[in-house]
Amino acid sequence: MQTAMQCPKCQATMEEHSLSTLNGKVTVDRCTGCRGLWFDIGEAEALKEKWMSDYVDDGDPEVGKTHNLIRDINCPRCSKKMEKLSDPVQTHIEYEACSEHGMYLDAGEFTDYKYETLMDIFRDFISMVKK
Repeated sequence: MQTAMQCPKCQATMEEHSLSTLNGKVTVDRCTGCRGLWFDIGEAEALKEKWMSDYVDDGDPEVGKTHNLIRDINCPRCSKKMEKLSDPVQTHIEYEACSEHGMYLDAGEFTDYKYETLMDIFRDFISMVKK
């Protein structure tokens, strides 16, 4: 029997949640503590356009912002140090990724990732101007 994956941020147990898409089921791991999400490679992209995937990111975005400050984490699959990245479209979204296994988003970040709003475009423009 496989042991449950541990959250790379708060070390709580991750629970699997399956979502049905036209291309089959996608299983996402959600932390029982901080509500962060682990996506195996390709899962976040597969769910980005699916309206039913909203419910999986049910964590408090304020808790997510606090946990986003924890940046040096290891992959919950292979224990290698994860790379810190920003979404290329919405640069304010920062997440951690393992090139071999997937990505970790803090609570509220997947919902933000799914919906690029006019405010996101404006915020990213202002951050580019300030650089």
